[in-house]
Amino acid sequence: MAHQEVYNWHLGRNMAYPYKEKHPKWQFAFVFNTNRCIACQTCTMACKSTWTFSKGQEFMWWNRVEHMPYGGYPQSWDKKILHILDKENPGRQRWAVASTSPEKPYGIYDGMTIFEGAVHAGTGQNALGYVPTDREWRAPNFYEDTATGYPVSAPDTMHEGSQLPHHKTWFFYLARLCNHCTYPGCLGACPRKAIYKREEDGIVLIDQSRCRGYRKCVEQCPYKLPMFRGTTRVSEKCIACYPRIEGKDPVSQYKGTKAPHELTYSMSTPSQNDPMETRCMAVCVGQIRLQGLVQIGEDGKWVHDPENPLYYLIRVAKVALPIYPVLGTEPNGYYIPPRHVPKAYLRQMFGPGADAAVETFMNPSRDLLACMNLFRKHQSIIFKFKRIEGPKVFENPNFHGKKFELYNDTVVAYNKKGEELFRTPIEEPTYIRRGDIHYNTI
Repeated sequence: MAHQEVYNWHLGRNMAYPYKEKHPKWQFAFVFNTNRCIACQTCTMACKSTWTFSKGQEFMWWNRVEHMPYGGYPQSWDKKILHILDKENPGRQRWAVASTSPEKPYGIYDGMTIFEGAVHAGTGQNALGYVPTDREWRAPNFYEDTATGYPVSAPDTMHEGSQLPHHKTWFFYLARLCNHCTYPGCLGACPRKAIYKREEDGIVLIDQSRCRGYRKCVEQCPYKLPMFRGTTRVSEKCIACYPRIEGKDPVSQYKGTKAPHELTYSMSTPSQNDPMETRCMAVCVGQIRLQGLVQIGEDGKWVHDPENPLYYLIRVAKVALPIYPVLGTEPNGYYIPPRHVPKAYLRQMFGPGADAAVETFMNPSRDLLACMNLFRKHQSIIFKFKRIEGPKVFENPNFHGKKFELYNDTVVAYNKKGEELFRTPIEEPTYIRRGDIHYNTI
């Protein structure tokens, strides 16, 4: 198949892709704050119990929390694809960051994507990739928290990592699911055209009636998110819980404050047919996740909407970055980089905006603090947010090298219909218990 020219705003330039440029009306997207993830795997099990509990799906983890940089699922998926790309374009996988603009916020990527690498290599494939071995599908968080327990064969490990006083081993938790990319590697690779991107919300799905189990999607998705099911001989992947996105989940059909089974909510009940967050988002106990929909214009660009929390975090504050943008798929999963990780590694994983993103997160504005308080506050998708100014409650003249002021603002969230979902203060209230009425008080 002859490649077409499409525009990738992550790369700041046109690139080669097997299909002509075409965009949905809305795009499913999400932001994960990696600074708060504790790898409790609640999201993983919510997905597992909802979608992948049948025979042949035992080792399918559509959502998983990986232990980076030593783990991954499959093992070392990112290192392997980066090595393949670098081998095709040695020493030239670089960014030109001198000039940025709204259409190229991270500069221009001068290297090859997986699609361009395939053309250059003359492989006859639509993208560079590989099929993981069975051994590489061992566990989503293999080697987790075992700084001295790595086998010799483990990549890039320090056996003395846990020795005090200097701990040489660092790691962080990376929650992953299908990025529902703008230019999916799986879609471009499928010889059966069994994979498609929904017009209404940009969710990428597999038509299993057309799939023949060639595993080209597994091979050429650089994030290794489609999986082959041996019992049915077809591939499967995250479906972004699209019934919830469509407002067809039983929760979104609920109309009153009392259901027949005394179903109640800690916050305001969503309207009927309200678009809902995915299951993995809705159960996150660490409140690291915010999922929603961003509007796409006829020209394929994101419609300017700074009141949309995802648009604000990604396009305005630029605190949330795409994962491995160099691969060229324009993923719609974005991450607030972990602040304690070496900057060189963050630049490799999230691109040249990583330094500024960490700095912004460490010294947040009032609007950013307001937006961060929306994470996991409601099951309904938040389409708009508004900050109501409040009094100053705290000031630090040297907070991470800068003056920091905290105001007790209030953030208000709205659904797609413009209805208020909830409001919450920026400063959490303090409750002081009376010592004379509690037996366990000294």
